Amino acid sequence: MAKKLFILCLTAMLLSSCAASKDNNKIHILDIKTATGIDDKYMPIGVTKVFPAGTSRVFLWFSWNNAQKDTKIVARWYYVTDDIPVLDYTFVVPRKQGTGSVSLLMPEGKTLPPGFYRATLEMEDKPLKSVTFKVSDK
Repeated sequence: MAKKLFILCLTAMLLSSCAASKDNNKIHILDIKTATGIDDKYMPIGVTKVFPAGTSRVFLWFSWNNAQKDTKIVARWYYVTDDIPVLDYTFVVPRKQGTGSVSLLMPEGKTLPPGFYRATLEMEDKPLKSVTFKVSDK
C-alpha cells in the first residue's frame, strides 16, 4: 500500500511540475498602449487613451518577453458603448521578446464611431492584457 501511495504522490508531483513548466513558457505582455502611430523602431507615437472625432485608425502597441518562437496571439477589438465585438485578428510573435503593434483600421472614408472601446491580447482564449480607449464625439 505504501508503494502505491508513493507512486501516486510521485505521479501527482510530476504532473503538477509539467503544468507549471507549461505555464512558465507562456508569453508575458509587459506593456500595452494605444497610439496614433508607430515609428520605424516599432515604438508608439502619440500615446493616448482619447482619440479625436474622425479617427479612422488606432494602433495597439505592446512589448513582451518569455514567448516561444511563433507564438499565436489574438487581438480582440470590442466596442464597449454598444456591446459589440468589432474584430478578432490573429498574428504571430516571431521571437522570445520584443515590441510590436497591430491596428484597427476603418475602410476608406469611414471613421470609428464615438464611444468607448477595449482591445485585448489573448492566447488560447485567455486574456493576457487589455487596454480601454475612447473616441470623442466632438
